[in-house]
Amino acid sequence: MDSANNIGLEPIPVLTPTCSGTLGRHLARRLVEIGVRDVFSVPGDFNLTLLDHLLAEPELNLIGCCNELNAGYAADGYARAKGVGACVVTFTVGGLSVLNAIAGAYSENLPVICIVGGPNSNDYGTNRILHHTIGLPDFTQELRCFQTITCTQAVVNNLDDAHELIDTAISTALKESKPAYISISCNLSGIPHPTFARDPVPFSLAPKLSNQMGLEAAVEATADFLNKAVKPVIIGGPKLRVAKAQRAFNELLEASGYPVAVMPSGKGLVPEHHPHFIGTYWGAVSTTFCGEIVESADAYIFVGPIFNDYSSVGYSLLIKKEKSVIVQRNRVTIGNGPSFGWVFMADFLSALAKKLKRNTTAFENYQRIFIPPGIPLKYEKDEPLRVNILFKHIQEMLNGSTAVIAETGDSWFNCQKLLLPENCGYEFQMQYGSIGWSVGATLGYAQATPEKRVIACIGDGSFQVTAQDISTMIRCGQKSIIFLINNGGYTIEVEIHDGPYNVIKNWNYTGLVDAIHNGEGKCWTAKVKTEEELVEAIGAATGPEKDSLCFIEVIVHKDDTSKELLEWGSRVSAANSRPPNPQ
Repeated sequence: MDSANNIGLEPIPVLTPTCSGTLGRHLARRLVEIGVRDVFSVPGDFNLTLLDHLLAEPELNLIGCCNELNAGYAADGYARAKGVGACVVTFTVGGLSVLNAIAGAYSENLPVICIVGGPNSNDYGTNRILHHTIGLPDFTQELRCFQTITCTQAVVNNLDDAHELIDTAISTALKESKPAYISISCNLSGIPHPTFARDPVPFSLAPKLSNQMGLEAAVEATADFLNKAVKPVIIGGPKLRVAKAQRAFNELLEASGYPVAVMPSGKGLVPEHHPHFIGTYWGAVSTTFCGEIVESADAYIFVGPIFNDYSSVGYSLLIKKEKSVIVQRNRVTIGNGPSFGWVFMADFLSALAKKLKRNTTAFENYQRIFIPPGIPLKYEKDEPLRVNILFKHIQEMLNGSTAVIAETGDSWFNCQKLLLPENCGYEFQMQYGSIGWSVGATLGYAQATPEKRVIACIGDGSFQVTAQDISTMIRCGQKSIIFLINNGGYTIEVEIHDGPYNVIKNWNYTGLVDAIHNGEGKCWTAKVKTEEELVEAIGAATGPEKDSLCFIEVIVHKDDTSKELLEWGSRVSAANSRPPNPQ
């Protein structure tokens, strides 16, 4: 009989399982396979052996962070850019420290794989009391905390089912676009087991398909509703990301001719370079002329919205349910009804684009009332710098090779007014709104997108929460530009409810960053108080210091806030202070 070589075919390799594969290597290879190239970690005695195996993977870069909270925030920022992120911490003291960041990732629909080094497998089921616990022979405290902020949890304390538990947890996180919790006993990572004999087979996650009859009915009803309208508009929301529907949204935008606005938490997901883009719809603090066009429309289609107290400006939106089409990730609701389930956003938008009559009436109305924004006044030489002047110059820095990270606070409102060029990234955390998020998120996002220069706008109060991981940015050779806005306190909270607790101790921020730099790596700092000094600092950051991490402390008056924050703060304050309903 002819051999395979004699008939021109390569011999089929025979896979002979061996016991050379380990849990640690499998986890490392699985992370690489799903797109993770950087893992953010804080070492602790329960995860050290696992970290050895992650380090041994040549395609994986282990980044040590200053604390678990920032490691979680970095994984959050990384997932925003790459679609998935990962962090590794130790049992309980590390796990409970990272909880806040994982909760934020859950609120933003980000698949962050949170890996915890757990107790020795022999300690489960005993009455032993371990360190790093609260002193009870109960190892489930950490697990119970994670159960409400992750979509799946796996406690790996037996090699026989470790492969299944790990892969199920990771694939579930990807399918649900939510964080996953994986605890791995500290003595298992390096032990060979037959289930890990070969490299992990790539996941084949079947796309969720719409119910065809429901899809057709939803498209027909929506097209009928919108085609009868005189001046309909489109508003894009934050759930566009989790639904992976940005391309379909653009198809709808092109076909319809409607003006398009973005909800504040959806900024960066809607093409602002499109000629029909009219700004941010945020109720009373909307972009000038945008709110008027949206709220005067006789039909509006909200795609992937989140209506909470912040995005609705204290529940004050002038939106009528009977005029709206609400498109969620897997459901479409028209007015007060009907509602169609198991209809997925991308399928629906693409199909709807083919059924709509082109209607530019609302956009033409916008063009009639639109007046270009005024240019901030040129101030006298050496006059104190104002925030609106700062953001005028930040606007000029933006291009397709930059990305903006906006910290919770007045930067929400000032960055919202930036017009994003094509391919310019934009991220902020509106749903969870955890101050300090941006430091870790800048670290993670910049690590995931070395081709972009990140411009982070961070308030002094927020920076004091998470400042340490500036050191990790320097160690990683990142070249972000951080504008530290020093106005002496928690300005966003001042406008909601003022009190002495909103005033913070002033730091020498540039001096702090210089101390962290300590002559190792590339880092450049500047402190600016006037427009002239700001222009000079930006010139240095984008010129001779373009390959350095640049930290620019901007000194502004404590009451120098955006007008939008003043309005928003008063309305959110009113919502917070509503008296109890009569019993």
